[in-house]
Amino acid sequence: MRTEKFPRLEASSTTDSTWLAGWYQILHLKQTYRKGWLERGLSEAHCESVAEHSFGVAMLALLLGRNRPELNLEKVLRLALIHDLGEAHVGDLTPNDAVPKAEKTAREEIAVDAILAHFEHSAELKRDWQEYEDQISAEARFVKQLDRLEFALQGALFRDSSQLDTASLIEKVGLGLTDEGLASIYEDTLA
Repeated sequence: MRTEKFPRLEASSTTDSTWLAGWYQILHLKQTYRKGWLERGLSEAHCESVAEHSFGVAMLALLLGRNRPELNLEKVLRLALIHDLGEAHVGDLTPNDAVPKAEKTAREEIAVDAILAHFEHSAELKRDWQEYEDQISAEARFVKQLDRLEFALQGALFRDSSQLDTASLIEKVGLGLTDEGLASIYEDTLA
């Protein structure tokens, strides 16, 4: 049971490994709670982290993306893994934070640039992140839909374990699913 966060990790000053400094920044996602659940009354001890959410999206991408031959599965997986990377520095902003979307995106872009600067293929990874943000490809739109479906599935888990009343949230997410295949999964499992 997790009741407090670990200290923020940084690369040791005795190492000159720039990728390790970047990796430790990515690991901040394991320590960043999904704030929307906390705002709905879930305790930190039961709350998922952004990393846990991203893992859920990536697993859905792997499991459901295989049935979508028109999509590049490797790209879908990359987008799923990187879509919330900026939250490692910015945190999980919700509408209650009253941060305009453009400002939220700008903050996250600065964070993504700072994190990815530590890695060899940073330009390619940044393009992936930007592609997701701009929703300019079928893969990006699919991952956005998976992001919503994963949120609804997590809500159902909390609902079914009697920790939280998430019925209206699950319904709202369902209304936003425009991908026919994912909407069908939602109808079969959550509606």
